[in-house]
Amino acid sequence: MSVSFACPDWFAKLQAGQSPIPALPLDDVLADCAVALFNKLRVPDIAGMPTMGEVAGEWMRDIVRVAFGSIEPTTGRRFVGEILNLVPKKNGKTTNAAALGLIALMMNRRPNVDGIIVGPTQEVADKCFAQAAAMIAADPYLSRRFKVKEHIKTIIDLHVDPVTGVQMNAKLKIKSFDPKVVTGSIPAFAILDELHVMAHAKYASRVIGQIRGGMVTNEESLLIIITTQSEVEPFGVFKEELDYARGVRDGRITEGVRMLPILYEFPEAMQIAEDKPWKNPKNWPAVLPNLGRSITIDRLTAEWRTAQDKGDGAAREWASQHLNIQIGQALHHGRWIGVDFWPAAADRRITLDYLIAHSDVITFGGDVGGLKDLWGLAALGRHKVTRHWMLWVKAWAQKVVLERHPEIAERLRDYEKDGDLVICEHVTQDAEEAAAIIVKVREEGLLPATGGVGLDAAGVTGLLEELASHGITEPCVAAVNQGYKLSSSIFGAERKLADGTLRHCGSAMLNWTCGNLLAEERGQNVYMHKRADAEKIDPMMAAFNAIEMMSRNPVAHNPRSVYETRGVLYV
Repeated sequence: MSVSFACPDWFAKLQAGQSPIPALPLDDVLADCAVALFNKLRVPDIAGMPTMGEVAGEWMRDIVRVAFGSIEPTTGRRFVGEILNLVPKKNGKTTNAAALGLIALMMNRRPNVDGIIVGPTQEVADKCFAQAAAMIAADPYLSRRFKVKEHIKTIIDLHVDPVTGVQMNAKLKIKSFDPKVVTGSIPAFAILDELHVMAHAKYASRVIGQIRGGMVTNEESLLIIITTQSEVEPFGVFKEELDYARGVRDGRITEGVRMLPILYEFPEAMQIAEDKPWKNPKNWPAVLPNLGRSITIDRLTAEWRTAQDKGDGAAREWASQHLNIQIGQALHHGRWIGVDFWPAAADRRITLDYLIAHSDVITFGGDVGGLKDLWGLAALGRHKVTRHWMLWVKAWAQKVVLERHPEIAERLRDYEKDGDLVICEHVTQDAEEAAAIIVKVREEGLLPATGGVGLDAAGVTGLLEELASHGITEPCVAAVNQGYKLSSSIFGAERKLADGTLRHCGSAMLNWTCGNLLAEERGQNVYMHKRADAEKIDPMMAAFNAIEMMSRNPVAHNPRSVYETRGVLYV
């Protein structure tokens, strides 16, 4: 059966209060049965323990219908094999995960299968288990059917199939996210809660890959991912899954699709529009499916005002969690003021080749940290017509960085895939490749003879030696004073970002390091720090060094004839 999961009118559906799900050929008998079971479950943390039928939104019943009504009657194959549900906080995600796990047990017809609910932390996993156990305890039928093993967070189905006489003995295990969760496991169904938090684990991709791998042999297998938007710019497995889901929803991905996207978010145009229409509470109901139940506009509006009073960083973080606004730039108290103008200055056309083609001169800045830091090289071109500045940055990381900072390992792997960061196979690879880039620009006749390469004097021995082997030494290579002495370059960058005469390549890696800057003002000077050891800023410091060189109004040194560079003179 060929089924399309594209939903081109998804936002119109959201605005109309409907689930963003296309018409699907569901088995109505199975779907209605699953919904009936869902409606009877009691919500243990609401006074009076009402049923889901009384308090749950229709949107959740829509998820139940597609999850359990999507089995082809002739083949037994589930054509909705995965669901990615992106929904803001306070919409009952953990309670819904527990309910879905119990329904999966009750709808299961295979004996001795395993199912798992995975929380991002032990606390979330414990809460989910407590919800499931309380739902069972609140219902006499469920109490007879299921055995709850508190000490191992496992629920066992004791139901005996009336046709075969076989006891189901299916198990639902509720655990925190860890490689041990999937060791040797072949789950028939899995529910992942808060994928955006799981993405911070260095083993995230591997664990989720193993869960999927264990499900391959079972055509009835079901994977449900329920998550909020990330508090930081999406990266790692969360970014991969979200990008894929959007591609399916928008009809750009059609081959071999088993994932149904159910995404409660505003269109990108609304998120990046200058007037920020998503800030208007009148637009919020579109992305709040549980509105009027677990949340109200009045309460959210009050929280929103409080977040705004705390600053842009707190406001963006609140919006990411409660309205699913995607973070494109880390905004935080004490951030560098240039961050406020950074998104508008992005120009994805800017590459090294673009700089070479459009610049009359190119300066470089380098920031060479220790082995546990990134190694940044920035190239800054001055446009030959407008004289505007254009920034391109590349970075390198030794493998020890991933070992010392596992919390950013997935993020760095993303930047490696983007081509903006190199994870070195040998120690000197960074200096060799950085020098090759500088040599390429020199051969194009765009590197100044004086002040072409500005470096933080600390830790640059390897690059200096590599450049010297190509004949690039002083005065082309110059030390750039750091600390307060870099203030003029930082202030200059702020002004040029604000007036639109400094553009940058807009890479995710550069955006991340820019957002990690912590600006400390002392008198008339500014000092740049990083917020935490794992939040690297080396590529941005390299950019400030390149800006320092360009601020000296350099002139390119072209040792070759202009006719030779244009390819019309041959010697």
